[in-house]
Amino acid sequence: MSARHNPPALFSLCGGHPALDFINTLDDRFSARGPVERLPDYGALLRFAEQARVLEPRNARRLAQGGPGGRERALRSARQLREALATALYARADGRAVPAGALGTLERYLHRAARHRELSSRRGGALRWSWGRSRSRAELPVWLLALSAGELMMSEKLQRVRTCRADTCRWLFLDTSRNHTRRWCDMKVCGNRMKARRFQARHQP
Repeated sequence: MSARHNPPALFSLCGGHPALDFINTLDDRFSARGPVERLPDYGALLRFAEQARVLEPRNARRLAQGGPGGRERALRSARQLREALATALYARADGRAVPAGALGTLERYLHRAARHRELSSRRGGALRWSWGRSRSRAELPVWLLALSAGELMMSEKLQRVRTCRADTCRWLFLDTSRNHTRRWCDMKVCGNRMKARRFQARHQP
């Protein structure tokens, strides 16, 4: 089923981690009407990566001003990475084994990101990773998101990844509540909606 396009001016970043907010850019993923694609074009990908703070504003401006070469490929790559990550995390949330295909895709993008980083030296001799000649490559936001996903998947944070309990939502979020009992991606949206439904059900004649 093809995704509906209905991009917002800004993205909701209630996931608590860039990789989770990235997955949530395919909205209504489990809706019978079909999902809503929040990354309909390369510009939306840049806006998301900047808002999620994985891409620096100056790099976002540079990529936005660049030529069209590679943009469509980068957008396809971003969506492929997102869906592999979604497959892996929803499988884990549902108590299923992560499919080998999803792991293979994640591994491929992590390798690509690693290949394009360069080791550089700061003043005083300290070393750091930088993007060097790859700063102007259209796939830079994809590589940054891949590294963010890898950081999450290989950290203790993974144990706190939850799905929104609203059946029509199921957005992913990082449960950082004191007792790890958070149930909703956003209490003001899904939490209040589900409370209203339960209230209506209790008071129906």
